[in-house]
Amino acid sequence: MTVLVLARDLDPTADRMVTVLGERGVEVLRFNTAWFPTRVQVSVELRDGRWCGRLTAPHATLDLDAVQAVWYRSPEAYRMPPELSPAEADHARVEAKYGLGGVLASLPVLWCNHPARVADSAYKPVQLAHATAAGLTVPDTLITNEADAVRKFAADGPIVTKLVGGMALDEDGFRKNVYTRRVTEDDLADLRGVEHTTHLFQRWVPKARECRAIIIGEHVTATAITAGSPAAYVDYRTDYTSVSYELVTPPEQVTTGIRRLMDSFSLVYGALDFVITPDGEWVFLEINPTGQYGFIEHATGAPLTAQLADLLTGGAA
Repeated sequence: MTVLVLARDLDPTADRMVTVLGERGVEVLRFNTAWFPTRVQVSVELRDGRWCGRLTAPHATLDLDAVQAVWYRSPEAYRMPPELSPAEADHARVEAKYGLGGVLASLPVLWCNHPARVADSAYKPVQLAHATAAGLTVPDTLITNEADAVRKFAADGPIVTKLVGGMALDEDGFRKNVYTRRVTEDDLADLRGVEHTTHLFQRWVPKARECRAIIIGEHVTATAITAGSPAAYVDYRTDYTSVSYELVTPPEQVTTGIRRLMDSFSLVYGALDFVITPDGEWVFLEINPTGQYGFIEHATGAPLTAQLADLLTGGAA
């Protein structure tokens, strides 16, 4: 069997997975979609309803018939040849997405996770609706581009704001991470610009700790994250050096809700974030179908790479 790993060039988590699979004697091809078409060639034919042929990468050739599982980790956008004009590059990129991307997406194998399922679950409003239907507790949330709506929402209690999609802004050649932050009275007094797009505001949930739950097939590994600084208390990603980690067991109703949420999106892997309140209530924040687990494994020793390797080589969730 061959496991196809779709990942960017610089990805220590993917590096570790390739090593572990290799140690198990599993054939692995790691492929970044950004290599196409300048470093990769594809030639496939439809035979009896399945695309068959080969994908030739710089270091190996992949026989599509040999693929038994695909780990959709973090591939990058197709990178077109520099000699193409902007219009030509845009056209070629679309053709690559629906051509090569479509061939790969059609493979009838175990996907972790299929890109269509990743796309479905990427919409935060959909996540919150599905999580509520799954029985998880979700904070009151407002999505708006109206300043008055923000002020009315804030009148009922403290709120935070966060991005609806993505994690960063690209500006002047630099990538700037955008973190969850409290909305202050000064913010409410000057909401100029809110009208230009949708913004997500959410009721502030008092925290004892946060939790990242990693779901791999039937395995649920929950890690409580305790902030050690004021900045980390609002968003622990702002100050990783101050936080501490502890493996915990979620309440049964939370585990049940997690499984229902995963099933609703047909996901076999997910990184879910929760707030654990001082009263012990678990409040759902979001699910990332390609979210990071390496820092949790490093901090706690939880065998997440091994669990994921078992999933990919077992051929079933």
